[in-house]
Amino acid sequence: MRVLLLVPAATLLLSSAAARADVVEYACKISATGETQDVKIEVELTVPTDAQVGKETAIGWHGSYVEGSELRAPATGLEDGLKLYAYAGISGIDKLTSATGVAEIGPITPAAPVRLPATTVNLKTTPKNPGTGTVHAASINFGTTSSERAIECEIKNKNARTEYPLVIPGTGKTTSPSPGTGETTSPSSSPSETPAKTRTPAGAADTGGGGEAGPDGRVLVAVGSLLVLASATGLVLRRRRLVAGL
Repeated sequence: MRVLLLVPAATLLLSSAAARADVVEYACKISATGETQDVKIEVELTVPTDAQVGKETAIGWHGSYVEGSELRAPATGLEDGLKLYAYAGISGIDKLTSATGVAEIGPITPAAPVRLPATTVNLKTTPKNPGTGTVHAASINFGTTSSERAIECEIKNKNARTEYPLVIPGTGKTTSPSPGTGETTSPSSSPSETPAKTRTPAGAADTGGGGEAGPDGRVLVAVGSLLVLASATGLVLRRRRLVAGL
C-alpha cells in the first residue's frame, strides 16, 4: 500500500526555489585598468523559512562560474587580501530591500580566474516588518572593504532572474522609537471633546428666571416687586383718608 504525504504548497515552493541555480550575467569592471569583462555565474540562493521580525536572518549565496565565462584578474595583478561582497535584492516587504555578505577569496594570480568562495556565503539582514515578498540575485564586488572596490560586477540580465519567495510572519507593522525617548509609539485616536456644560446660576430657579436669568435678572425682579408693594401701600393710605372724610 502506498502512503501519500501531504506537504503544504508553500513548503514545496520554498524548497524548489532554494534548490535551483540561476545563470546570472554580469558586466564586471576592473577599477585599476577600466577594463570590462562579461562574466557568467551560476548563483544559488537559499531563502530562510524561519525569518522573524526583529531578528537577524541569512540568505545563502553560492556561486560557480559557467565554464569559459570566468572573471580574470588583469595581467598587472591585484592587491592581496581581496574579499567577495555579495548582495541579494528583496522586494515586496516594507523596509527590507537587501541583504549583504562577505567572504575571503584568497590569493589572486595575475591573468588567472578570480576564484569564488567554495562554501556558501551568508547574506545577512534584519526584517523590521512582517510581509510576503521575493528575493533575487544582485550585484557582487571584490575589494579590501565594501567601499574600496577593485572589481565591480553589475547584473546584465535582470529580467531573467528567478524571484525566490520570502515570508516574514506577523500581523502588522512594528512600532518605531519616538525621537529622543527610546520608547515605542502606537496609533491612538484623537482625544474626544468634552461637551460644553450648561451653567445654571445658583438660585436662578427660585427667582422664576430659570437657568438663563442670572444675578442681574434677580435684581430686576426684586425691584419690580418693591414697586408693586409701594403702589399697593399708597392705595391703602388713600382709601383710609377717604373713609376718614366721610
